[in-house]
Amino acid sequence: MPNKNRKAIAADVVTQLEYKAYELRRKLILLTGKIGGAHIGGSFSMMEAIVALYFHYLAIDPKNPKMESRDIFILSKGHAGIGFCLALANRGFFPEEELDSFNQTGSHFAIHPERGIAGVEASTGSLGHGLGLALGFALAKKMDHRKERVVALLSDGEMCEGSVWEAVLAAAHNKLGSLVMLIDYNKMSQDGPLKEIMDISPLDEKLRAFGWNVHEVDGHSMIEILMAFEQLPKPLSNKPSAIILNTIKGKGIPWMENSVTWHYGGLDSEMEKKALRDLDKYYKPIRKAFEELKG
Repeated sequence: MPNKNRKAIAADVVTQLEYKAYELRRKLILLTGKIGGAHIGGSFSMMEAIVALYFHYLAIDPKNPKMESRDIFILSKGHAGIGFCLALANRGFFPEEELDSFNQTGSHFAIHPERGIAGVEASTGSLGHGLGLALGFALAKKMDHRKERVVALLSDGEMCEGSVWEAVLAAAHNKLGSLVMLIDYNKMSQDGPLKEIMDISPLDEKLRAFGWNVHEVDGHSMIEILMAFEQLPKPLSNKPSAIILNTIKGKGIPWMENSVTWHYGGLDSEMEKKALRDLDKYYKPIRKAFEELKG
């Protein structure tokens, strides 16, 4: 039965966001070529979710990053900081050219995002800590009777960490309806397929057993992600929510997909050109739809 509370999402909005995901993937490849190496695979797998958050869903103001009424976002999987920082720059938090120094000696852009960068709420990268940080923000907002969202994006490998499940339990116990956990479920860790490292399935059933609302979507379908956001209960409800994003590591470049080689990697000039060609080919329908929208 249709959910009468759903807001209609215009097709042109979806097209623009899909194009933005393509654009940021392309920028990431070019930036990787400049700086020598980056976490491409995990940045690509979360790209649609990051775009949906920063260009549609989150209540934020790049001109006033610390406004009291802002939503809070924590990138728990801090190794994907390059994808996150590209989104922040493109959204207007700081000039994009500043990222040319990313992970270089003396730069304030380390390989993991750090507080002090406009739009970054917490220093992350020690896996398993981001949800606990988000829980603290959400608890503070509940105590202050505030309605802003607190969103944490985790890697699926982090779901092997005991600290994550402590936070999952505590969030349900404290009835933190403002808290949303996104899980980048690409099923690959740095060391190989997650099923071989530590099988976390069935993830949806486990989270429901802990008292969470759970949505499971195609993490590369912009419309599915947006509709999952629309279906979230109100921030002052009694249950935290999880959105499981079924994704592909390295999505968009066939020879990078589902490969531990591209957890972190560098690109020579020929590889860069090939990656850009493959991205352009994969996103041809979206590029065409975007051009038609503009014209």
